[in-house]
Amino acid sequence: MALWFHAHLTPTFVSVLRGITEFGSSEWIAVVLSIAVLFFVFKRWWPSLLMMVVAVPGGMLLNEWVKLLVHRHRPFVDGWFVDWSGYSFASGHTIGATLLYGQLALFIIPMIKNRRGRVLVFSAATFVIFLVGFSRIALGAHYLTDVLGGMFLGTSWLTLCLLVSRPLRRAVVPPVIADVLPDATPALVPVPVPVQAEVAVAPASSSLI
Repeated sequence: MALWFHAHLTPTFVSVLRGITEFGSSEWIAVVLSIAVLFFVFKRWWPSLLMMVVAVPGGMLLNEWVKLLVHRHRPFVDGWFVDWSGYSFASGHTIGATLLYGQLALFIIPMIKNRRGRVLVFSAATFVIFLVGFSRIALGAHYLTDVLGGMFLGTSWLTLCLLVSRPLRRAVVPPVIADVLPDATPALVPVPVPVQAEVAVAPASSSLI
């Protein structure tokens, strides 16, 4: 697939793909991550800060270890726009996008009350992740299995971080999120109790005839 796309690329399409692939670059991820960290520090949302720092950079470091372990070479393509280096499996751009946008979606979704908004955020994050993965294949930087592997590893790492951090997130919940969570103590509403009217029956008077 990478070779087929490489043979049919035009300069305009290459420029578009390069713009898309930047959404998974380490430089872009560092910028977004820095903004998120400053926001969490300002709000004093320490569990969210810890989750973001461990999930995104931690998962990307894990992928570098996987690259060295698998030791897979990139597709053998050449051209004026090919400047890739390093090993191929798994796609670093794809796993970076999966970790960053997946983690942002996991943070934003609980703050949205309506179902349509939650679906929209999830769909947007998924769409960006798939776009980044597609751009890596089309540019000849990765095989399809590299991209799928990056998505799988990123999703697995996010799931693991989510499960491990669950006790901490339950102990300290940001106020914004707490406002949309259901109240654990239901309000007591007085219920009217119907009162049955007692009808007094007077004894029948007997008359002597």
